[in-house]
Amino acid sequence: MADTLSLGFDTSAAHCAAALLQGDRVLVQRHEEMARGQAERLFPLLEEVLAEAGAGWHDLSVLGCGIGPGNFTGIRISVAAARGLALSLGIPAVGVSATEAAAYGLPRPCRVAIPARHGEVIWQDFGTGTATLPRQAAPHDLPPGPAPLPPVMPPAQAIAHIAASRRDQPDLPRPAPIYLRPADAAPARDRGPLILP
Repeated sequence: MADTLSLGFDTSAAHCAAALLQGDRVLVQRHEEMARGQAERLFPLLEEVLAEAGAGWHDLSVLGCGIGPGNFTGIRISVAAARGLALSLGIPAVGVSATEAAAYGLPRPCRVAIPARHGEVIWQDFGTGTATLPRQAAPHDLPPGPAPLPPVMPPAQAIAHIAASRRDQPDLPRPAPIYLRPADAAPARDRGPLILP
């Protein structure tokens, strides 16, 4: 795994983030706060990260991408980019949830809680003996459990580490979005186009 070049990236929140690792060593890492524009910024950011490390797309061994929960459009950007790159480069892509990335490197058992919209948090427990899934709730509505711990590293770096650790797993599923709620966007009120037979 020492020579594994893994690229992790995330657009599932109000940021565009990327990290390039060689084995466990971070070569380049970027995290740019942005509420909009991740679709336009992601590929230039990834190319900047690779160029700074003196690497190219075909040097990569594995991709990792953030799959949410989080911003609906941002999740789709990250997942679509990872799937397209994996297909074109012939390398595996690993989807990593926001909560799993936040929990990477933390002692178990632990709970992570990530800020969400409307004053809520996305939370998940790890290593408590029972498998849990990410959930969203107001901070005062969380069930009893470990006190939430802050992440020990930025999300893109954790995503790259997790992707590298799963690279050789058989039957690795393609990255797929995790949505906890439906999109905020409402369907158009105008009548749709008439489709002729």
